[in-house]
Amino acid sequence: MIKLASPHVPVEIGLTAAIVAVRGDVPLILVARGGQGASRAALPSGPFDPINHRTFEIGLRAWVAEQTGVPVGYVEQLYTFGDRGRHTRADSRDPHEVSIGYLALTRICGEALTAVPGAGFREWYRFFPWEDWRGRRPALIDSAIMPGLRAFVERETQPGLATRRRGLTRLERVHLLFGADGGRFDEENVLDRYELLYEAGLVEESVRDGREPAPGAENLPKLGEAMQADHRRILATCMGRLRSKMKYRPVIFELMPETFTLTALQTTVEAISGRHLHKQNFRRLVEGSAVVEATGQMSHATGGRPAALFRFRREVLQERPAPGLRVGIRG
Repeated sequence: MIKLASPHVPVEIGLTAAIVAVRGDVPLILVARGGQGASRAALPSGPFDPINHRTFEIGLRAWVAEQTGVPVGYVEQLYTFGDRGRHTRADSRDPHEVSIGYLALTRICGEALTAVPGAGFREWYRFFPWEDWRGRRPALIDSAIMPGLRAFVERETQPGLATRRRGLTRLERVHLLFGADGGRFDEENVLDRYELLYEAGLVEESVRDGREPAPGAENLPKLGEAMQADHRRILATCMGRLRSKMKYRPVIFELMPETFTLTALQTTVEAISGRHLHKQNFRRLVEGSAVVEATGQMSHATGGRPAALFRFRREVLQERPAPGLRVGIRG
């Protein structure tokens, strides 16, 4: 057997946190100042130090505290991003970083100013403007995304370029992911939509990483704000995970104060999901779910009639396996 030699490429382990908060109807993501004078937004991140960090999570919390000063509550591991060439040229001999992404949730108190210069909360829809369907189908989809994707689909029909991903053609992926021709828009497929735009050369990171830009892309509006390295991909994974998980686990309450109105809860769910919820259906489902209970107190901060205050019943975690908010989302 002939053993082919290959050049040695060192591997580093990085820890990256997508930390989510909500202020009113605005979903927020915590960003830190990018490294090496970078001007793009960056998620809090740093290398895993096996000498000083007993676990990955301890290392992650240490980097978040150092780079932002923001306390982190709920944390879960998202995904390990290790593909070669995902944010550098595939033939690069620089150290290859395997990024372990985490989803974390925190509550905003007052202005929640960060303690570290350059860190702060930014609206996550500035990075993914095509994901906010609360009002209507975002105009950006038809004005910029669909023209670019149509060109991407047409290139597949050329001899030698026909490819499939997950068993789907490019045209099928466009219809599935962007609700083309009246199709349903699935709010959980955030990462798949970003990956499609990346493959098509329609986002800045794709061109920055050495991929071929989409024909005519220079004439199309900018598709959201780019982030450092592959942090927008990690944020997309975070958004999709949170949108999915809040339907079967009560993670949404990690973003709520101890007591809240049902209107505030609905506003928070809509902010995260990017979709409008039917008010009466939402209230009936929540009140009948035993996930919350009335406190017997009223809120006078609504600007109108006093509203009943509720609290999350943490004991529901022991009562059933999937105590989430399985809300019906209208298209």
